[in-house]
Amino acid sequence: MSARPFQIGPHRLENNLVLAPMAGITDRPFRTLCRRLGAGLAVSEMISANTALWGTRKSVRRLDFGDEHGPVSAQILGADPTAMAEAARINVAHGADIIDINMGCPAKKVCKVAAGSALLRDESLVAAILETVVAAVEVPVTLKIRTGWAPEARNAPHIARIAHESGIAALTVHGRTRACGYGAPAEYDTIRAIREQVPITLIANGDIRDAHSARAVLDYTGADAIMIGRAAQGRPWIFRDIATALATGDTSDPAPPSRTWIRDLLREHLEQLYQFYGDHGGVRIARKHIAWYSRHLPGAARFRDRINRTETPAQQLAQVLAFFDQCPDTETDAA
Repeated sequence: MSARPFQIGPHRLENNLVLAPMAGITDRPFRTLCRRLGAGLAVSEMISANTALWGTRKSVRRLDFGDEHGPVSAQILGADPTAMAEAARINVAHGADIIDINMGCPAKKVCKVAAGSALLRDESLVAAILETVVAAVEVPVTLKIRTGWAPEARNAPHIARIAHESGIAALTVHGRTRACGYGAPAEYDTIRAIREQVPITLIANGDIRDAHSARAVLDYTGADAIMIGRAAQGRPWIFRDIATALATGDTSDPAPPSRTWIRDLLREHLEQLYQFYGDHGGVRIARKHIAWYSRHLPGAARFRDRINRTETPAQQLAQVLAFFDQCPDTETDAA
């Protein structure tokens, strides 16, 4: 199986590799970067359906799709069908081409208000939300779930049938239950069962770290596409590497980019963060990205401590460039 064109509603994507929505990470600068480096689609950070919270600076930014290359997929989170429908309409008015519904987030603060993966325990409410949102907007509506609330209650195939009957255009399944968090290995039997039982466009997610795992998950599950999250942190070129490997059939690990290339890419990323968030916010958001880009380089821990004390874009960028310039270019040199 190889990377191939992929369709959600009327939107024909360049390939079937999707960047997962991650709160505090998949902002517009990161989505844009991943799309340029090979992701066929990049889903936004989730935004609450509670519009009373939308006056915050964070929410205003999450609704800013600007000149983002489409299609734009905006994820919404909530537990009230009417509020979710209104959130969907507002996101479409701001430029969203696809609405994605979050029923997979395992965070305690989300589940305690019966949203995210907590919804998987109430299948009638799942149906009400999906039907209401699909009826509220003319753009495709997609859904992201986990395999269930707990290992003894894996109901993802039933949720998939509800999604299909409700008009959901594509379903993403993360191969863990809410109880599993991120600690247990992802399982793909449930995703494969959905493929065998429900005629819905299916996206597999969980523990896809490289071309080998991407190929294995596509082959085993029969999914139409794969979604990559944590493996793209500090490595947005993973989409390009996987697309190339699946196209050629060679899923061996590719040669890593040179540290000079990574340095220049990181500089571009940082400049976009400063522009998007402003100097103060940009410097702080950038710290985690810098840590991810540099984590495999010698001296990364000490470098991270220095970066976390920087206060201005000029100071932060200067330290980043100096660190990458003094690092050896290959693992052999590093040894």
